[in-house]
Amino acid sequence: MKKIVITGSNGLLGQTLVNLLLEEKEAYEVVGFSKGENRSGRDDFEYLSIDITNQELLYKALVHYKPDVIVNTAAMTDVDACETNKQVCDKLNVAAVEYLKNYSEKKNTHLIHISTDFIFDGKNGPYKETDKPNPLSYYGLSKLKSEEVLTNSNVQYTILRTILVYGKVKNMSRNNIVLWVKKSLEEGKELTIVNDQFRMPTYVGDLAFACKQSIDKKAVGIFNVSSNKLLSIYEIAQQIAEVFNLNKNLIKPVSTVELNQVAHRPAKTGFDLTKTQRKLDLHPKSFKEDLQKNKQSLT
Repeated sequence: MKKIVITGSNGLLGQTLVNLLLEEKEAYEVVGFSKGENRSGRDDFEYLSIDITNQELLYKALVHYKPDVIVNTAAMTDVDACETNKQVCDKLNVAAVEYLKNYSEKKNTHLIHISTDFIFDGKNGPYKETDKPNPLSYYGLSKLKSEEVLTNSNVQYTILRTILVYGKVKNMSRNNIVLWVKKSLEEGKELTIVNDQFRMPTYVGDLAFACKQSIDKKAVGIFNVSSNKLLSIYEIAQQIAEVFNLNKNLIKPVSTVELNQVAHRPAKTGFDLTKTQRKLDLHPKSFKEDLQKNKQSLT
C-alpha cells in the first residue's frame, strides 16, 4: 500500500487523481491537501485544509502523514494574473515547490510535479523534453523556476509538462477552454478566438493517468503529456462546437495582436510524445477523439 499526498486536491487534476487512485483502495492510501473545504464530494479519504505556501505548516503535515509519494497539482495558472501578481505567483508556483523539495530530499520521497508548455517561446514547437526553455510570460518563468528547483536537487522527481488541461469535476472553481466554449455557445454568445496560437489540449483523465503511471513505474525525469495533434485555438473551439452539436458560426477568428492580452503567449507549442509513449505507456489520441470519448463526463 502506497501513501499518496495530493496537493491541490480540490482542483481539476487533483480531484480527478483522487478519484482515479481511490478506484484501487487496496493499493493506495490517499491524502488530499487543499485550501478550504473538501470539494470532491467524497469522504472516503483523508483531507487536510492547508496553505502549502506556509513552510512550517506544510512540513508538519508531511511529517505527520509520511507519504511515499507527493503529487503537486497546486499552482497559480491564470497567465495574466501571474503577470500582474508576481509575488503571489512565486509563492505558490516556486516557493511551495521548494518546500516540497526540502521535505522530499530529507525523507527520500518521490515528488511528482506538473509543468507547462509555457516554459517555451513557441518558435520551434512541437517540443521534446530536452529542448531549451525560453518563457515569454511570468507564469512560464515561474514554472521553469519550479522545474529547476527539482532538476538541481537530489530528489526522485517526475515533471509532467502539459498543455491546456480540460475536463469536469465536482464544485469547480476554475473554468477551462472546453467548458467555457461549450457554455458560451449554448447561451448563444459570439466568441472571438485566437487563430494564430497552436496547442495540443490535454484531457484531465489522461494527465491523472500519467500521474498514476509515474507513481507505479517510479518514472523519474521529465515527460510530455498532451493530445497528439497540433491545432490552432480557433480550430479547438470549432471542434468543441462540432462534438457538442453547437453553432460554429458564433466563433469568430481573431489574431494575437488584436487580442492585446496582458502576458505574452507562445505562438506554437505542442509536444513530441515519443518518450511518454515508451516510458509511461500512454497512448495519446487527437483532441477530437478525446472529446468524443469523454463527451458524457463533460456534460
